[in-house]
Amino acid sequence: MDLKKNDVVTVLIEDMAADGEGIGKADGFTLFIKDALIGDMVEAKLMKVKKNYGYARLMNVITPSPDRVEPKCPVYRQCGGCQIQALDYQAQLKFKERKVRGNLERIGGFTDIPLEPIIGMENPYHYRNKAQFPVGIDKSGEIVTGFYAGRSHHIIPNTRCHLGAQVNEEILQVVLEYMKKYNVSAYNEVTGKGLVRHILIRTGFISGEIMVCLVVNGKKLPQAEKLIDELIKIEGMTSITVNVNEKRTNVILGEEVRLLWGTTYIQDNIGDITYRISPLSFYQVNPIQTRKLYETALEYADLKGEETVWDLYCGIGTISLFLAQKAKMVYGVEIVPQAIEDARANAALNNIDNAEFYVGKAEKVLPELYEKKGIYADVIVVDPPRKGCDEKCLETIVKMKPERVVYVSCDSATLARDLRYLCERGYEVKRGRACDMFPMTTHVETVALLTRKAQ
Repeated sequence: MDLKKNDVVTVLIEDMAADGEGIGKADGFTLFIKDALIGDMVEAKLMKVKKNYGYARLMNVITPSPDRVEPKCPVYRQCGGCQIQALDYQAQLKFKERKVRGNLERIGGFTDIPLEPIIGMENPYHYRNKAQFPVGIDKSGEIVTGFYAGRSHHIIPNTRCHLGAQVNEEILQVVLEYMKKYNVSAYNEVTGKGLVRHILIRTGFISGEIMVCLVVNGKKLPQAEKLIDELIKIEGMTSITVNVNEKRTNVILGEEVRLLWGTTYIQDNIGDITYRISPLSFYQVNPIQTRKLYETALEYADLKGEETVWDLYCGIGTISLFLAQKAKMVYGVEIVPQAIEDARANAALNNIDNAEFYVGKAEKVLPELYEKKGIYADVIVVDPPRKGCDEKCLETIVKMKPERVVYVSCDSATLARDLRYLCERGYEVKRGRACDMFPMTTHVETVALLTRKAQ
């Protein structure tokens, strides 16, 4: 039969797409259904019909999958934060491992992949040390905060997120009460008017230090001392700032940070290394798993103390400083100047003198230092953004001929593509392991070790 929009069909979900949608067939026609899980028998309504496939909305779970669990969050389906909270955690780990393996096979052409078991969490909730809550007005004129619904800028009111630090709820209540009591307006994206745009909260899981930063469409907060008086009652409060963002943009943070109370940063540890974190710093959001991820990268690097290591896309030096504990010398390269300032400050904070940092593109900095100073690489570590390594960067790695390349990836599709490039030019994949940094979501990090083939 020919399926059309608004038809309601019964579908057995046989697979899940990379972004967590359930996949099933109705009369041989493939359907993608959000919130449906492998093993579910569901009733779904067709929303969009293409030539060979379509998208449908989950209406009813007729027979639940054996891996279906009750989500902790009451607004799980509306909120865009989690995609697979209704899937049992062990099944989530299997899904992520399958996703990584599938990308390596399909995109990379690797048939015999030495993947080690995925690194999961003992407690896959309340793991995020950072949260950014948009602020707005609901239909009844009340100030609300929460998270955006999937693929929209409509705020789902929610102050209790099961992924964030538990103190977040108390902080949000304090800010909302302050805004209502002193008539502090919420920003309106449509008109560009209103003051408070976002509430950014960062928590040091090891240090216990807390940062609250209000992103404002203006230069200051009215009655700021009243807000400070309430926030400093919360144990661990260390930094209260405003971030100035007066632009009509979807970018959350502006460039200027103004101190209201305390310091402009908090500190936290990953292993033995202390990091200074400002509102603008990039810092991994899951400190428990970050330590496991970096320890895996360090194990793969197999440093004996005499190696020169290059860390490309080094950010604020998180991996560089970890590597510096075992290497002779580490050189970090990053295109963002502010991140390199943070990296140098973090090296000084930890009395690490065998790490140097350079601003620029890896493909430019590496050859220059190689030619001018004779600096080579025994080991190269890369941790690129989601789009993967720039091809010129990969070319440079091949030219530098390091014995080992450790690739840390937040997208196994671009990882597979880049590994293929390197393996066609003298390298082979020796080890690989996924690490679940983002439980309840479809995202997964992967570490891979490549070694030079004997010539």
